[in-house]
Formats: sequence, C-alpha cells, structure tokens
Amino acid sequence: MIKKKGKPEILIVDDERNTREVLVRLLRMDYELTLAEDGQIALNILKRNNYDLVITDLRMPGADGMEVLKAVLSKEPSPPCIVITAYGSIESAVSAMKAGAFDFVTKPVNFDRLEILIKRALESKFLKEENRELRKRLDNRFGVENIIGKSSAMQSVLDIVRQVAPTRSTVLITGESGTGKELIAQSLHQLSGRDGKFLPVHCAALPSNLLESELFGHEKGSFTGALEQRKGRFELSDGGTLFLDEIGEIDLQIQVKLLRALEVRSFERVGGVETLHTDTRVITATNRDLKKMVEDGKFREDLFYRLDVVNINIPPLRERHEDIPLFVKFFLDEFSKENGKNINSISEEALSALCSYNWPGNVRELKNCVERMVVLSRSNTLEIENIPLSIRGMKLGSEKGCQESGFSTLDLDRNEKMLIQKALDECAGNRTKAALKLGISRRTLHRKLNEYNME
Repeated sequence: MIKKKGKPEILIVDDERNTREVLVRLLRMDYELTLAEDGQIALNILKRNNYDLVITDLRMPGADGMEVLKAVLSKEPSPPCIVITAYGSIESAVSAMKAGAFDFVTKPVNFDRLEILIKRALESKFLKEENRELRKRLDNRFGVENIIGKSSAMQSVLDIVRQVAPTRSTVLITGESGTGKELIAQSLHQLSGRDGKFLPVHCAALPSNLLESELFGHEKGSFTGALEQRKGRFELSDGGTLFLDEIGEIDLQIQVKLLRALEVRSFERVGGVETLHTDTRVITATNRDLKKMVEDGKFREDLFYRLDVVNINIPPLRERHEDIPLFVKFFLDEFSKENGKNINSISEEALSALCSYNWPGNVRELKNCVERMVVLSRSNTLEIENIPLSIRGMKLGSEKGCQESGFSTLDLDRNEKMLIQKALDECAGNRTKAALKLGISRRTLHRKLNEYNME
C-alpha cells in the first residue's frame, strides 16, 4: 500500500452493535476508526469530516446505506466505500457498485476478504491522490502560462497551442534545434485533457530495427534477442500522447507502418499477427525541411500530409530578442538555487552582451551559458567576464538587442512591467485579453498589477 502520514481513517456505519464491535477488534491496530450507529448519524458526520474509507451496511432504519453512499460520492475527492449486505440482498449490493461503491461483502462477514478489500480500496485512493498531485505539478510546469516567451512571435505559438490542444488532430512542430519543441508537445498533452501517458521517442537515437520494435512492440522470438513479448509505445500511450521527435530521421519502411497506424488507429507487433487498436494522439517534431525531403524522395508525401494537419513553427531565439532577459532571469534563479548560490542580478554590460548574441543553439545554448556563468561567478552579480569568450565577442547587428526593443538591461522586473503595460495598451485595457496575450491567467495578471502598483 502507498504510505500515508498517520493511520488511514475509516468510518464504520452499521446499526448492529455486534458487527461494529467485531470490526473495531479487527481493524483498530492499523486504522483510526469512527463509528456511526445508523445512517443519519453517518450523514451528519460526513458533513463535518473527511475519511480515507467508508464501510457501511446497506439495510438500516431511517437513512440506509444507499443514502450514505450518495453522501460519500458527493464529496470531492470522494473516498472509496465498501458496502455490507445480507446474503439474500446481493442485488442491492450490485446496485450499490453500479452507483459507485468500491466493492461489497455479505453477512456473515468474511473478515479475511474484508481486510483484502480495505487494503485494495485504500491503495486505489492513495494512487489516485498521487496521480492528481502529479497532474497538478505537470500542469504547473507545462501549462502555457509557464512557457517563457512574451514576444508576439511566441504568443502566436501559444495561441495555436491553446486552440489545438483539446482536439485529436496530429500536430507537426517545426523549428531549429534547441527552441523547445518537446516543451510545446508536453503543453499540448497537458492541455488536451487526455488521461493517458505522454511518451516521447527520439527517433534519431535508435537504429531502424529497434525503432520499429520501440514503436509497435514485438512478439517473443520475432528476432534475435526478442526473449519475451514487449509492448510498444503506441500500445503504452493508449489514451495519451505519443511524441515522435526528429521524425525526419525514420526510414521509408517504418514510414509505411506509421502511416497505417495513424490512418486506421491499429497496428501489429513485430512478428505478430494480432491487430491491436489504440487511441493515441501523435505529435511529431523536426528541425528538417520535410517538404524538401518529400521532393527528394526521402519522406513519404502521404505521411507528411497526415502529420502536418496542424503545423506549429517555433521561431528561433534571434527573432525574439525581447524574450532573452526573461530566459536569463529564469535560468539565473534556477541555477542559483540548484548550486546553492545567492546570485540575484546580472550587470547591464553582461545582459547587453547576451541580448546581442545570435544564439545559433537557441534556448538550449542560452541555458547552458547561464548555468556556466552561475557556476563560475564569485559574486552575487553575473558579470561580463563570466560569459564565454565565444559569446562575448560576437554581437548581432551591433546595436540590436535589449536596447532596441526598449527593455532595460539592468532591471529585469522592469522588463516584465513593460511587457504587461504593452499588452494592456494593445488590448485597450481589457485584462482578460491582455492575460491571454501574455500567456498567463487573469489571476496572475491581477497579482502582477498589484505587485508593480499598476492598478
């Protein structure tokens, strides 16, 4: 069972005193118990308290077990409920399970079975809690409001992400290496509402024969080394999202099988004859020109159009210099905390140099650069000498960068304030539209307005 702080709390509802006493003797060592002598008392208790599990008799005078079950299911989140019924009333127990009960036991109670059901019910509850917490953390990490990029180019990208995420359409994400294509794919999944997993596959990292097995799985003995049956990523991501990075690297043979899987949502494992069906949403990404590859005969035209239903192109960092100060602040905070340092600022000269650089490696290169600066810094301010010489000596268009965009190279908070004011001006003061344009929630915008005394 998943561990939980303290003993799990169980509410026991039964109008028979003997049954309550036996359950107390059985469970008191491992659980915190609350007893209710009838359904009405239980309803009153449930209004005031939350429990990890409810065990209730079905047949009771006044409020019966079905009313207790209804009250349990109305709580958010609702705990599992095990019902107890007389042997001749199994139909009532089945009705209770259809209504949402976890399971049932008949009288006289088989206590070994009840103990097993309790453990299963609690394990199920705590797993759901962990999944909810994980989903919440992922939402906080990969929601569009947390994607750095306030430039108009990135706001256009995020507008498309919000619009296409809830659909089932395939998405092709294009852009140079290091622009954050996988982060956009994760955001699409998080906003999709799909309950399944997000599974990435980096197609260039695997040879053709292993990639086919990775995607579609294989049967035991289908090739040398296939010692057991293995499920592929299409099967494992059923109900979720499969992200195929560097899709331009797969060979024509796998392209055929991938096209069929997309068109009919079915496939066979390598060496298998059974047709498997899947509800997997496919998102792909590439830094290559797939249209040119189609013209050269290196990529199937029908597969290209099947993948390119919605295209999201992520602009390179050199085309959105106003985002650079935001990335610098984010990475500075991240790596200062990670390395146990108290670095809270960057000099004007250093930030100007970063804003003026061409960044051929895009955000990934900037991230590595800031990490290096933080690690090598001897003070609480990043200075020009902390920047690698290869970057320090290469300016883009001499005067391009932060000054040209109107941003202060010294005051990173001021940059954010200016972005907010710009969005409000462009939206004629409409805060809902301004928040959408900025890629943040309306609540976050209100907090920022208050923080910067802009109300």
